[in-house]
Amino acid sequence: MELTLTRSRLRPWRHGDEASLVRHADNRKIWKNVRDHFPHPYTMTDAERWIFHASTALSTTVFAIEVQGNAVGSIGLVPKEDVYRRSMEIGYWLGEQYWGRGIVTEAVGAMTAYGFDTFDIVRIFADIFVWNTASVRVLEKNGYEFEARLKKAIIKDGEVGDVLLYARTI
Repeated sequence: MELTLTRSRLRPWRHGDEASLVRHADNRKIWKNVRDHFPHPYTMTDAERWIFHASTALSTTVFAIEVQGNAVGSIGLVPKEDVYRRSMEIGYWLGEQYWGRGIVTEAVGAMTAYGFDTFDIVRIFADIFVWNTASVRVLEKNGYEFEARLKKAIIKDGEVGDVLLYARTI
């Protein structure tokens, strides 16, 4: 799957993306807004492992965000199981030098449409750390609605924080 958008292209992760991935992912500001399985510092070994995993096991649900030929971020959908099997979780990050350009807003819109068009789902959701107001705006611009505030639900960088749950349904 490849989607050419106005500001970027969503495409599979591939060998050769490692250096760009490290350059953009090795950023504490990004790490602060993602789950702990996202390493910090982000090394070449981390990039090699991720690209292998994403290009094999996740090839239909996780994509690189490419700008001017470089992989500068990632966006994906995580299928849920059991009674949640008609839901997917959306997650994304973008290299800091590309923030504020509408790239993620456009990518989330495209990925949301792709998810509903491709998979047998009725719901896509995201849980956002309370301090990540930029992601809240991205989701709201794409028709996601605030559903809940999960108080003291996470600990990141030694700080206990709330999570904001946003979802879009069909």
